[in-house]
Amino acid sequence: MLLSLDIRDFVIVDRLSLEFDVGFTVLTGETGAGKSILIDALALVLGERGDAGVVRSGCDRAELSAEFDFSHIPTLKNWLSESDLPVEDERILMRRTIDTNGRSRSFINGSSVTLQQLREAGEYLVEIHGQHAHQSLLKTAAQRNLLDAYGGMTALAGEVSENFRTWQAARERFLAWEKDSAAALLEMERLEWQIGELDGLRLGADEWPLLQSEHNRLSHAASLLESAQSGVEMLSDGENALLTQLNSLITRVAKARSHDEALQEPLALMESAAAQLQEAAYGLRHYSQRMDLDPERLRETEQRLEVLHDMARKYRVMPEQLAELLGEWQFRRTELQEIGSAEALEQQAESARQTFFALAGILSERRRQAASELSLLVTEALQELAMAGSRFEVALHDLPEGSANGLEQVEFLIGAHAGLVSRPISKVASGGELSRISLAIQVITSRVAAVPTMIFDEVDVGIGGGVAEVVGKMLRELGAGRQVLCITHLPQVAALGMNHWQVSKESRDGQVLSRISLLDQAQRVEEIARMLGGMEITGTTRQHASEMLGNR
Repeated sequence: MLLSLDIRDFVIVDRLSLEFDVGFTVLTGETGAGKSILIDALALVLGERGDAGVVRSGCDRAELSAEFDFSHIPTLKNWLSESDLPVEDERILMRRTIDTNGRSRSFINGSSVTLQQLREAGEYLVEIHGQHAHQSLLKTAAQRNLLDAYGGMTALAGEVSENFRTWQAARERFLAWEKDSAAALLEMERLEWQIGELDGLRLGADEWPLLQSEHNRLSHAASLLESAQSGVEMLSDGENALLTQLNSLITRVAKARSHDEALQEPLALMESAAAQLQEAAYGLRHYSQRMDLDPERLRETEQRLEVLHDMARKYRVMPEQLAELLGEWQFRRTELQEIGSAEALEQQAESARQTFFALAGILSERRRQAASELSLLVTEALQELAMAGSRFEVALHDLPEGSANGLEQVEFLIGAHAGLVSRPISKVASGGELSRISLAIQVITSRVAAVPTMIFDEVDVGIGGGVAEVVGKMLRELGAGRQVLCITHLPQVAALGMNHWQVSKESRDGQVLSRISLLDQAQRVEEIARMLGGMEITGTTRQHASEMLGNR
């Protein structure tokens, strides 16, 4: 349930901290005092979209926070854990800031979250019924969603919708295959031939650069061998070989070093040079020994290069791209193979169709049960709301071919009098009747809702007299099992509240600010009297207000 709401610099509220109790709480006040601002603030905390216009004039940002007790909502605790958000003593603090640039930040228990996460958490906690809910009641989708929510079928309806899309996608694949099968077969045949041609080349990894390197070596083998042999001759095997002369010099300098140690450093350098020249001579000799003139291998390499070059020119790619091209063809062939044959695709579509109809059948049966029950309960409620003789009916019109919404279309009907044929509420209900029908449906569906807090924002518009008292009793009864907040302008409804908040406005420093206070019994009498008699409160209206409060 909602424990507290804190508002800072929001619209016409500077600072406001409210603590809420269980049961049925009413909020009243003069028009323009800011009653609905509370609902708007709470809606923003729960993830509704907002803009810079909500920041109070002259302030940098609006700050909103709400704390809830979710000890009876284990699903929310699981959601918090799955979202890696802290769980603190079965309390959840949701906070949001909006600055004058329109930037918004959201937090849950101190951790930064997305607006979507705020919205998801809010769906576990609060259900808000707006004053214009009766208008959405005219839409088919809203009627269907209400029935599914009442029967606890929202998740099942989502599964049915997903399975319908799966079926349609499988069906589209089958139809596309039938339409394009000839082209696909031709493409498959072409790919098989092309892949076979490149496969026949047995392309190796990085073969092209390796072939080029080998060809370059083989085509210059004679000059390479001559260079190596000349090097060996000059370094060690010739008459005046460098190593012979250097070793002779090393011997002379070594003898001279005995007379002057300063010759040690150049001697060491010459010895190092001699060692390196010796290694170079060994390397060149080894190279010349393994270097063969192989005209046959040279011809093979040239032929292989020519084959690869011709194939690359044929398919308009560089020779080094042939292996990549083969991979692309093989991938495309796999794609076509995975699409499967016409028989396989038809079987997939049929299997998806059967899955959809099986699940949709379960949804239809549950909808029939929920429709019958909801029709009866709303009809009974309408008798108390000055619509005696009216009959409410949830009609289910069969859709044999099915749709994303199941095997039926949901439609709310109303029979204004006994014996009259029920017709769609959009065609027969007046504004006042529609408001009462909407209220009855909201109260009844709220009884089975899982959320602990329900808010009704002037849903009693267009209702008065004895009907208003019935509405108040309905809301009070609903508040016996959960937390119910209702913004109302009807004294009959306000008098039945277990708790009563008054919203007022004051002018300070040239600004209009909203104020909220919890009323005691005497203050409630004054507020109910104001709602009954306007600005001129007489003893008679006070007496009437006192009687209304005493008859709760």
